[in-house]
Amino acid sequence: MTNVRGRGTGDNPPNRFENRSFEADPDAADPEAPLPRTQFLKDSSRTIIAKNDSPDVGFDRSINPYRGCEHGCVYCYARPYHEFLGYSAGLDFETKILVKEDAPELLREELASPKWVPQVIAVSGVTDAYQPAERNYGLTRRCLQVLAEYRNPVLIITKNHLVTRDADVLAEMAASRAAGVVLSITTLDPALARIMEPRTSTPARRLEAIETLARAGVPVGVNVAPIIPGLTDSEVPAILKAAAKAGARFAGHTVVRLPYAVKELFSQWLTDHYPDRKDKVLNRIQGVRGGKLNDPRFGSRMSGEGVYAEQIEALFQLARKKAGIPGGRAELSAASFRLPPGPQLTLF
Repeated sequence: MTNVRGRGTGDNPPNRFENRSFEADPDAADPEAPLPRTQFLKDSSRTIIAKNDSPDVGFDRSINPYRGCEHGCVYCYARPYHEFLGYSAGLDFETKILVKEDAPELLREELASPKWVPQVIAVSGVTDAYQPAERNYGLTRRCLQVLAEYRNPVLIITKNHLVTRDADVLAEMAASRAAGVVLSITTLDPALARIMEPRTSTPARRLEAIETLARAGVPVGVNVAPIIPGLTDSEVPAILKAAAKAGARFAGHTVVRLPYAVKELFSQWLTDHYPDRKDKVLNRIQGVRGGKLNDPRFGSRMSGEGVYAEQIEALFQLARKKAGIPGGRAELSAASFRLPPGPQLTLF
């Protein structure tokens, strides 16, 4: 693996759908070569609301203005989705970002359709809608403004402080019980976060985001995710305590899962950064995944199973209660959904 500053991985493992792949010669690598720049490519999707039929996700519809994610979290389960686009789950996932430039317009069309049944839409069901690209494109904010027009409820999941930029729209929607935000926090250790999820907001900034949104009247919670057995599981109580102090009103958690190429990427990352803990971490993950590093089965893929998974669950629940965070999730409602006045009505 070639370490690349500011990236979760320097590797581009073969695409599992391709017969041929390019393998760089590590001995020929130029240490003075410029760092790989992020490329932004137009995504020509003609729909924006994705349907989800996974019973353990918690939402049925989601929107993702971007494909790929510059945050570069090395453990990200979404990396293999980039392989469907002909790219690698490695560095390509972090540097080739597809942008759905028509996302707000497509969203308006779909919400206005007689077929649309008002319901909660999750933002960032796959890749983070507040990744660095959002500062330039502003697609997520424009989508929120469309959702606010219709008062269609939205649940945002992010690791980026940039979500506070949209506190005005979110507060407006929250008045109709139509908005909630979840900040994902993996660790409170800024040094670990910097190498494991290099372009996300620091843990301190994520806590600041919780505080800012809570003060604005937006229901906000924390997702301790992913919990990495043997590496971050001991931080669960501290994360929940800090999130509660910042104003988190609900909390959830998931256990790390490493599908397809993510297994090799994460394993190599441990070799590079935590060689002394590598075997312990991988053994612990296998201990909650039936002897494997990934278990895609519904019902267990989010939390794992077995004695150690039960211990993580017990630790989380006890820490949540001690922190004073109620159970459950944001209570959102589609009761206030409306169709905005059409152009013909604005004449009166």
